[in-house]
Amino acid sequence: MHGRFQRARLAPEGFAVVSLQGVGDDFHIQLRSRCLSGVCPDCGRPSQRVQSRYVRRPSDLPLAGRRVVLTIQARRFWCDAIVCGRRIFCERFDVGVLARYGRRTQRLETIVHHLGLALGGRPGAAFANRLMVPVSKDTLLRVVRRHAVDRCDDLHVVGIDDFAFRRGQTYGTIVCDLERRKPVTLLPDRALETSRAWLAKRPSISIVARDRGGGYGEAIARGLPHAEQVADRWHLMENSSRAFSRRRQQIHAADQASGRQQCRRPQASHLC
Repeated sequence: MHGRFQRARLAPEGFAVVSLQGVGDDFHIQLRSRCLSGVCPDCGRPSQRVQSRYVRRPSDLPLAGRRVVLTIQARRFWCDAIVCGRRIFCERFDVGVLARYGRRTQRLETIVHHLGLALGGRPGAAFANRLMVPVSKDTLLRVVRRHAVDRCDDLHVVGIDDFAFRRGQTYGTIVCDLERRKPVTLLPDRALETSRAWLAKRPSISIVARDRGGGYGEAIARGLPHAEQVADRWHLMENSSRAFSRRRQQIHAADQASGRQQCRRPQASHLC
């Protein structure tokens, strides 16, 4: 014997269904949080004093072949802590259900992410349309990039070089993650000890790309003696270009000298 369907099962975890209505080809589901209070993000103190309410409309998975339109009644609370600098804060939900500023529920976000990984932009968007999860190719790629950025893995391959806070006056050091292609940190100067101390705190780094100068090489050798040092691509191309230019100038000078000698050599007809 089958049990009666409970509409509470339609709501994500932590939410209660206020109303459920079928409108055309859509299901309109209105939700509210089951929590009676909110927690201030600054001081961590709970509060039950509601300041106002607002509506969030995140996208969700389809239901029985029909699109689901979620309407979440969210609240703003007063923070009564005297030492807290925040007076009003918005209600936050479980990150595993609905992220802050999220436009999709986490279960839909997971589907979109996997579609982007498996099919890419345009094919993924076409397949998502058939699944009644309309997303653009740009959205798929953006979700994949965002999840790649959110990873908190250890650093393994980095590049280190100097840069100018103010050209000709103040210089610092930039460190980039070459696997994820993004900056990691900016060090305040180019001092050997500063770079060495930063590298020594990250023993997971196994490869460091740098310029051909000796300053950063010594810092890497002291801070990460096990790491392999390689020349980065830009400096390799720059050094190769300079070497080629010097060699070309030498060949050009040699050709000119050879041409002048041939002009000065007497012709055989003049000797007869």
